[in-house]
Amino acid sequence: MTEAVPAAHAANYLAVRQDWLDRRKEEILEPALPIIDPHHHLWDRGGWRYLLDELLADTNSGHNIVATVFVQARAMNRADGPEEMKPVGETEFVNGVAAMTASGIYGKIRACAGIVSHADLTLGGRVETVLQAHERAGGGRFRGIRHIVAYDPDPQVRNPAFSSPPGVLADRKFREGFAVLTRMGYSFDAWMYHPQLDELTNLADAFPDARIVLNHCGGPVGINAYKHKEVFPGWKKSIDALAKRPNVYVKLGGLGMRIGGFGFERLADPPSSQALADAWRPYIETCIAAFGPSRGMFESNFPVDKGSYSYPAFWNAGKILAKGASASEKADLFVGAAKRFYRLDGIGE
Repeated sequence: MTEAVPAAHAANYLAVRQDWLDRRKEEILEPALPIIDPHHHLWDRGGWRYLLDELLADTNSGHNIVATVFVQARAMNRADGPEEMKPVGETEFVNGVAAMTASGIYGKIRACAGIVSHADLTLGGRVETVLQAHERAGGGRFRGIRHIVAYDPDPQVRNPAFSSPPGVLADRKFREGFAVLTRMGYSFDAWMYHPQLDELTNLADAFPDARIVLNHCGGPVGINAYKHKEVFPGWKKSIDALAKRPNVYVKLGGLGMRIGGFGFERLADPPSSQALADAWRPYIETCIAAFGPSRGMFESNFPVDKGSYSYPAFWNAGKILAKGASASEKADLFVGAAKRFYRLDGIGE
């Protein structure tokens, strides 16, 4: 990331320093283990490009990545047309990338085998036409949407580029749109901060047939007034309650972001996979214990988390954290849960 990156992005994302990441090389653990990476982004922002070439450089770095799921990032939204239809441009763009890897000329990987885009659920019933447009644009790969609701009273915690108002999940029009999403069979990726988790539990109770996946271990914040030791008990209580809703899954990752406050980016050398596993163990093990391996999936959240560690180090850390799991549990954590949730039939077989 260079000085050309817009100030809002620079304030929210940790800079990717490839020379720093290159200082650490690790042996790949269990290199044959199949992996579906169920959460990554693609974009071309001023000074920061992460497109197919960059994705392949990471997915080909040693682990057996058989497929990926793209998640909404406001990448290539349409510049023109109705505001509510602009995110359909992202689906069009990503489907083209998926088609490139489906050709097989880039190897066995099926990148963006599932596409999670954005539709504004506060449109209420009118969101149906947007979802239909995503379906047409997705080439059979469109799986659902993410409507970010991450909010905190501290403006330094909120994403300065894309800030949500509070209380969105309880909004009447949002729930009207959510009902449409559920009726049409699409999934919902939930991204929020840990103080908002109980709001998601309420939503899951109101829509027991909805397919919901919680992003990034529920967004435990560790900066400014938030301290991990103080945050953890309340976060755990909310995670345990949410996990009792059988229609909710969880993504295990996303802990390398600025808001996590782990400080990996401040180290002289990039962290080892063991250091990552040690730092994350309380959060990852709590999520797996609550949701079970059948509803938990490791996720890279690249390139956002790339400011804190390399792609090989992340997956090594995941494998360290899953060391005590049985073969079937491990298969769920790295392939099965993602495959079921995102309906990726035929992938990883």
